[in-house]
Amino acid sequence: MNLVIDIGNTLIKYAVFENGKLIYDQSSESGLFLSKVKELFEQYPKINNALISSVGKLDRKERDIVALFCKVHVLTHDSKVPFKNSYATPHTLGMDRVALATAAFYHNPRGNTLVIDAGTCITYDMVNNFGEYVGGAISPGIRMRYKAMHNQTAALPLLEPEDIIDFIGNSTATSMHSGVINGVSKEVDGVIEQYRGRFQHLTVILTGGDAHFFAKRLKNTIFANSKFLLEGLNCLLEYNKR
Repeated sequence: MNLVIDIGNTLIKYAVFENGKLIYDQSSESGLFLSKVKELFEQYPKINNALISSVGKLDRKERDIVALFCKVHVLTHDSKVPFKNSYATPHTLGMDRVALATAAFYHNPRGNTLVIDAGTCITYDMVNNFGEYVGGAISPGIRMRYKAMHNQTAALPLLEPEDIIDFIGNSTATSMHSGVINGVSKEVDGVIEQYRGRFQHLTVILTGGDAHFFAKRLKNTIFANSKFLLEGLNCLLEYNKR
């Protein structure tokens, strides 16, 4: 039984896998880390391996806490990956993107796969039909765009993301919602078209916490999988066990 812990910009995600199947996942704030880990090992005493991934610098105490209960692998740029990494600066590649590329490799091992992760940033990651990670793109996420409009103007309010009824806003708030949600939808569709022009029989996976805001607006065929990152982390744990 495996435990994967994804330490993000705002939340920590926990997932338990048994024989490759996700049987538990939940999130918490960073201050609850110790109590959450204790609770997990009480609930799943058969966990014997864990992987910790962090978008920032990992606090050693977090690793040491988990190590009290089982073997721990901290995901770093020195961890083994199943794909060929052709990124020009591999040591700058975020661990979240490494995990998404790993999930893409196992999900579609002989095909071209583009993974779009709508989180704090919107990332695009491409694994080709030769099992090669070729790179992608990073774009401001939905909430980042709302904050930018508020912080860099004198009058625009700070809004929470909200679905839109029409692409023509009839107030400042609805105009801002349209600019962000409709704009992101068109951006993602345009990027997918670019990749389809270069890679034949492209499979597109959409994941991330904000994906639901624009998934139904895309004209391109996609596969939505909110757990794709966690699945990739579990695959990396299994791969590095060897």
